[in-house]
Formats: sequence, structure tokens, C-alpha cells
Amino acid sequence: MQKERVSENVYWFQSDIYARVTAGAIIGPQWAVLIDTLMPEETPYIKHFLESELMIPVRYVINTHHHADHSWGNCLFPDATIIGHDLCRHYMVERSTSALAEAIEGGADFKDICIMPPDITVSNGSLFLRIGKKQIQIFSSPGHSDDSISVLLEEDKILFAGDSFMPIPFFVGGDFDILLSTLQRFGEMSLENVIQGHGDIILRGEIEEKIQSNVDYLNYVKKIVRLANRRRYPYDFLAQQDIEDAGKNRILLGGIADALHQRNLAWLYYKTFSED
Repeated sequence: MQKERVSENVYWFQSDIYARVTAGAIIGPQWAVLIDTLMPEETPYIKHFLESELMIPVRYVINTHHHADHSWGNCLFPDATIIGHDLCRHYMVERSTSALAEAIEGGADFKDICIMPPDITVSNGSLFLRIGKKQIQIFSSPGHSDDSISVLLEEDKILFAGDSFMPIPFFVGGDFDILLSTLQRFGEMSLENVIQGHGDIILRGEIEEKIQSNVDYLNYVKKIVRLANRRRYPYDFLAQQDIEDAGKNRILLGGIADALHQRNLAWLYYKTFSED
């Protein structure tokens, strides 16, 4: 696991084992807020750093959405209050327990893991939380998934964007148009740093460029999907599309970027032309 101090009392963690997934922590005078947990194999390292090295207990865990690499480590903080979207709670109750059972059957060493859904939820508005002299705003940021939320540390202008911001936008299971709107909203926030759900920290001077790169990618994908609809075998056409032509590097996220790109293309084609 990689660890970096982003600013005073703000830390960033990045997975060494799965798709460069990230988590963050905001440290207060008496307790900390943890934003996402990584996969449960790496959560103990975060817990040790915060509670044993910094000697700060975790009072709140915020899940940016319900996916396993962001929420399955919740149970390692049994005394913490979990915060997430209304739908995050619903999906964790309805889906995550069976998904965990399947992962264990598939050989994952998760026998000591249990699913802990959010205790406090937010939907369309914002939830505010004070930690020391700083205020955190938790708000809906859908597109990657409909239960996605982001966390803004207002004084520092640091945004923990979850998977609403990634080196390659990924909207399978979500909504293409809404994700585009969410990215454009981020661009209006005058941010100092963006903590992506996967990948490296984005610095102030890079934010505009990275947002535009993702917007350009989404527009390119939409164009390719429209071209595919003119072909006799549209899915074969989509399978031939190179991620490099979309302006993204195939080595992103530990080499899974091209697979994400192919899934984006197939998903958008299905939602646009085949679903009915």
C-alpha cells in the first residue's frame, strides 16, 4: 500500500494489489474520518497507521459507493459510524452479502469479513460534518454508479471524488450522460487537489486538463458507438477500437484500462441502441 500526506492532517492511500484503488483520511484533534477502505486485504494497514501510529481512532467511515474495493473493509472499524448514499445502503444490504459469499467460494480469504452498510445516508442534498476547525461536505456525484458520493474538504479545497473521477471514466452500470455532467460540475469547484477513486492524486495545475481529457474521452466513445450502429456487426467493430485512439494509455490502472474501455463501448451501445 502506498501512503502520502496530501496536506496538513490529510492522507492518501493507494492499493498495491487492485487497480490502484485509493482511500483517504482526514485527521482531527481527537478522531479521524476515513474515506473508503481499499479492499479488505489492505484495510488493516490503514487501520494500523491511523490507530497505532497516529494514535487517532476512526469515528466515521465514508463509502463513496458500494463496490467492494471501497466498502468491504468497513467491518474492521466496528465502532465507527458508516456514511454513504441511500442507494449504497440498499445495494450493500441487497447485493454485497451474496457477492462476498461468491468471493469466498471463489477462493478469496475473506472469511473474517462481514458487510457493514451505512448507518447515516445522504441522497440528493449534502451532508456536512465538522472535524476540528474544518468542514466536510458530502454530496451526490452520480454517473459511475447511481449511489456515488464525493467528499469535499472545504477549507483545503480537496475533493475525494470516488470513482466519479478516474484516469479513464468508467460508467458500466451507471449513466454516461450523468457522469459527463458530474465531471463538468467538478470543473467549476476551484479545487486544489482531486483524489481519484483509482490512480494518482491530481494537483491544482492538472485538474482542468484531466477533466477535459475525461470529457474528450466520453465524447469520443459516444461518437464511436454511433459509428458502430451503422455497421453490420457493431460489437465486432467496437471490439476493434483501440483505447489509444480515445486519448488514453492502455497501461493505466495496472493495465486494465483497455478492458474498461471495451466494457464502456459495449455498455453504451447496448444502452443506446439495443436495450429496447
